[in-house]
Amino acid sequence: MISKEANRRYKIVLFYQKYGLEATLEAFDISKRTLYRYQAILKESKYNIQALEPKSKAPKQKRTSTVPQEIVTEIKRLREKYPNLGKAKLYHLLKPWCQNNSLSVISESTIGRIIAKDKDKMRITPYRIDRNGKVKPKKRKFKNRKPKNLKAKPMHLWAVDTIQKVSDGIRRYIMTLVDPNSRIAFAVAIPTKHTKHTSKVLEALIDGLTGTIEINAKPKQFAILSDNGSEFMKEFETLLQEKGLTHYWTYPRNPKMNAHNERFNRTIQEQFVDYNEDLLFTDIVLFNQRMADWLIDYNTLIPHHSLNMKNPVQYLIENHRECQMLWTNTIS
Repeated sequence: MISKEANRRYKIVLFYQKYGLEATLEAFDISKRTLYRYQAILKESKYNIQALEPKSKAPKQKRTSTVPQEIVTEIKRLREKYPNLGKAKLYHLLKPWCQNNSLSVISESTIGRIIAKDKDKMRITPYRIDRNGKVKPKKRKFKNRKPKNLKAKPMHLWAVDTIQKVSDGIRRYIMTLVDPNSRIAFAVAIPTKHTKHTSKVLEALIDGLTGTIEINAKPKQFAILSDNGSEFMKEFETLLQEKGLTHYWTYPRNPKMNAHNERFNRTIQEQFVDYNEDLLFTDIVLFNQRMADWLIDYNTLIPHHSLNMKNPVQYLIENHRECQMLWTNTIS
């Protein structure tokens, strides 16, 4: 099989032979040296296209580690004694040991590379016993964490969270959804944080936005950001997978990764929930109706400091005209 890159290089040489140097450099944006190198390779191989296949760029002589094996063994021992200890803490434990054994002290980054090069990453996995008495290693689940400096178009990334309220031993929850870009926000009170309720709220959001941002046409551009709460698993996660949408998770005990939603949670509690909390436990339907009216004012009338004293819809219209946002009818 000949790769696309080899065929591309072959076409460049043929184009050069037919149209000349100046036209080739302008059409393919390559240097003279590269063009002549392609032509020389073809001539030497008697115009065998496979000779133009990209070669490995790995260095011929790779550097080998000069860290003594005794230090590697000691790092592994410490990682077993104190499971999965980080490189910074390992450095401070390893430093006196190296000095006592007349060995050079290695840096934190070197310790990190030693761990990364290990076959099992020197990671200790806890074991569990199933109902049949068999010992099985506990499977580690890997989640799609929020990338650093994540940027998204307006209405394409929604940060979600839940607010818990307790009265006389009864719990009620408010699911909040915020667009970090425009600060447009929605919220719905639900009786429990079971995923059957949170997934319905998410489905309503998706249905409301489908015709607005063309979710079905470009599903990978629409994403949900949440913490690691149980309310965002099972049915909630299944719905995202069915719709082909991306689910980003924050790191445990790191609410700053969902800062926009955390700030909105404070706002909605201070400006609405605290004054209507009784309804949340006695008439959740009426509570949601009043909260919907407040949300309309929040999104269309109340100015925001973060938006230069403009309301979210006004900011969205003035700064993102490519977003043709349509508001759903909430009278029913």
